Amino acid sequence: MAEAVVGVLIGKLGTALAKEATAYGASLLCKEASALTNFFDEIRKAEVELQSMKAYLRDTEKFKDTNETTSIFVKEIRGLAFRIEDVVDEFTYKLEDNKHGGFTTKMKKRLKHVKVWHRLASELCDINAKLEDATKRRDRYAMPIMERHIGGSDHHARSAHQMPLFAREEDLVGIKDNADKLKKWLVGDLEKNKNKTITVWGMGGVGKTTLVDHVYKIVKEDFHVAGWVTVSKNYHVDDLLKKIAREFGISFDGTNMELRILIEAIRNHLKGKRYILVLDDVWEVDVWINNIMVVLPTNCISRFVLTSRNYEVASLATDSCAINLEPLGVNRSRKLFDKLAFQNTDGKRCPPELQDLAVKFLQKCDGLPIAIACIARLLSCKPPTYSIWENVYKELLQSTKNVISSVDVIIKVSLEDLPYELKNCFLHCAIFPEDHKMKRRRLIRHWITNGFIKEKDNKTLEQVAEGYLNELVNRSLLQVVAKNEFGRVKCCQMHDIVRRLALEKAETECFSKIYEGSGTFSVDSENIRRLSIQSTNIAHLSQSGAVHLRAVHFFTSNVNISLLRSILASSNLLSTLDLEGTEIEMLPNEVFNLFNLRFLGLRSTRIEILPEAIGRLENLEVLDAANTRILSLPKAVTKLKKLRYLYAFTEHHEANHWTFRGTKVPRGIRHLTGLHALQTVNASLEALCDIAALTELRTFAICDVTSDHSLNLCSAIMKMSHLVHLSIDAANENEVLPMEALCLPVSIYKLDLNGQLEKKRMPQILSSWSHLNNLTILCLISSKLDEDSFASLVVLRDLCCLSLIKAYDGKKLCFSVQSFPKLQELNILCAPQLNQVIIQEGALESLVRLTFDGCPDLKHLPHGIEYLAALEALRLEDTAEELIEKLRQESKANECTEELMKISHVRRVFVCLTEKNIWERIL
Repeated sequence: MAEAVVGVLIGKLGTALAKEATAYGASLLCKEASALTNFFDEIRKAEVELQSMKAYLRDTEKFKDTNETTSIFVKEIRGLAFRIEDVVDEFTYKLEDNKHGGFTTKMKKRLKHVKVWHRLASELCDINAKLEDATKRRDRYAMPIMERHIGGSDHHARSAHQMPLFAREEDLVGIKDNADKLKKWLVGDLEKNKNKTITVWGMGGVGKTTLVDHVYKIVKEDFHVAGWVTVSKNYHVDDLLKKIAREFGISFDGTNMELRILIEAIRNHLKGKRYILVLDDVWEVDVWINNIMVVLPTNCISRFVLTSRNYEVASLATDSCAINLEPLGVNRSRKLFDKLAFQNTDGKRCPPELQDLAVKFLQKCDGLPIAIACIARLLSCKPPTYSIWENVYKELLQSTKNVISSVDVIIKVSLEDLPYELKNCFLHCAIFPEDHKMKRRRLIRHWITNGFIKEKDNKTLEQVAEGYLNELVNRSLLQVVAKNEFGRVKCCQMHDIVRRLALEKAETECFSKIYEGSGTFSVDSENIRRLSIQSTNIAHLSQSGAVHLRAVHFFTSNVNISLLRSILASSNLLSTLDLEGTEIEMLPNEVFNLFNLRFLGLRSTRIEILPEAIGRLENLEVLDAANTRILSLPKAVTKLKKLRYLYAFTEHHEANHWTFRGTKVPRGIRHLTGLHALQTVNASLEALCDIAALTELRTFAICDVTSDHSLNLCSAIMKMSHLVHLSIDAANENEVLPMEALCLPVSIYKLDLNGQLEKKRMPQILSSWSHLNNLTILCLISSKLDEDSFASLVVLRDLCCLSLIKAYDGKKLCFSVQSFPKLQELNILCAPQLNQVIIQEGALESLVRLTFDGCPDLKHLPHGIEYLAALEALRLEDTAEELIEKLRQESKANECTEELMKISHVRRVFVCLTEKNIWERIL
């Protein structure tokens, strides 16, 4: 993937050239200016050569596995590109270093750096000469690339935006019988059989996880507690139990809690409850028999599902409740292939002229859904012509070697077909641990700060990056784990077969490497650019130099500070340092010498203080200190003028919802004019005056707001013309939020308000928001609404999700005709006086999910609920006990009563009484 390396490098060269005027302007010495002139001349030469080289590599790199000449050339170009990157990054680092210190110190550095500029210019001259020689050798010895080979290499025959974003339920093929069987085993006899273990087994890629996930989403609502944990080949019992506890919703101190206490907490939490646990990708029997089964209580109704490739694990099933998944047969393979390969065509069927090729492709897939999906989605990106498909098939044949299976070949061809921008993004996903759930936002920030994303077609970097993520999903190279309210990817993961090949490719291409704590490990000798540390033992790692490293990611809780220092000291050209989830309490001083750093991830660490030295990191674009112990940001943060994302807050879970404690920001925050996200600021008049200058914000959250802040806050928000997510928290529940003067931008789509709203002014306030066609999510907390003020909300006709949490104080709640026509989700929580809900015919016509929670006086179902034809899920949690008991008894007696008739059209109805430990699905 040398093309991907060269593509990113060209962007870096452009950035370096943009510094030319600044470097000359700061130069006080003739010798320094002369040295810089030579340096920039060599950069221009390299940029021109690499532009041509990139175009050549796009068409030829796919042949490097079958053409030795091409392979040698590609490897040489990649090595030279890395050398250029080292030179440019060292120049950037030294140029930044010139800014620090007093006048005397700066002058000494400049005199010293004159030699550095000469050395870097000389090195670039040598590299440019080698680039020229490599090109000449290629022209002398390389076989001409036939037009027929590259005729099908148009990666952009269809863009990601022309394809459906995600696989739908109806795209699942050949799983109905097994799904019905699995569902019956899980919930068909809940009251008769207390405990049951079910296994699903078969070879990798055959669809075990897909089947179980499909059924799990359907049945988990029948249980009080549900959890899904991926085990994998390399597991630690402590980590597994912690994952299980988190999945079950158990709060605990993940660092200090003894294993014995954690086990006791799990048992106490499950006592008297009906629960289901899925253990995905189990490799050995011991995991279940000696580590997990002995922990869980046996006096409850429980269901366990284990997926595995191992027959011994499959034999753990209760009463032969085991499913052996076989590869798809010919007919089902063809059905899946046609659905995916022709998803963009009108007929969605294979034309006669492609029938023979379709059969040949399927013969290579061996009936494995993952292989079929990869090749079919690859073909769906290309014009459905015989010549194009034939070229793809020939590439498949050329890539085949005896040592790899046809499935591997198919996935490899899919990788080679990716545009270079997507290759970088895809390989980056391999740095995460096996079966890790990768969050969309985290991925996008990594990609942007690594230089993988460039603005195009008037789209922001974030929009371009999300398009790339969608395309990787469309090509079945990433799997969607969860989506948000709008169907956008929320988090995803990589199938273990795909990940294995991605890791192999990443290491071969020197893109990245995984450190797992065993054996000898040298980063420097292998020119690896990115390192993923997945072991607490980094002693071996720290002994090797790491001068070429650009990114270090930690995926382990414990980090030895002294060993971390040695790694950072030899990696001063780092652009990414991600410590998310580690238990680090302070940053070592070496961090603040990383002048090229663009991403600093401190989320969910124990960091309490950021020192003033943070101001040295002037290239920083992402400072993620969310859910840390930081209470205030240092003054030096205002020097970070390239910051795009700034997160600093602490999360707290209260009844039914999360709250955030903000951070005090320093004066001068106004200078960070490139900020797109700022979360969460403690309100003050001084801070709000500064924030008014941050007109590029897309996400803004502020807390501790009082009436004194009204004018300043409203004035600041009015200037945020790109704002999409706004969160305002009042200083306390009795504080009235200053909304009467607030003019929201038309771009706003999500609004969270925590605090009282002035009832008398509600009609005027909401009337001024009626033009907000993008406002689709509204969450009101502690608003003290009554029947009259709630009626004002109906002007927000584009809402898709409305949540009222401790926000409604009225006794009667009425939804009038044609109110909230697009609303899909309605949550009424903690409304202690609510005793009557009326839904008029024609109201809430699109409602899919309805929840009442913490409404103890609600003794009857909403009047008119029978009109909600689209309703799929109804939850009644801690409403009046007589209502819940009545519905339970009528459901058990299978009586066709008036109340049950009202909700007979609803697919899923759940009732819950917390104090009585009752949680049941009655429909």
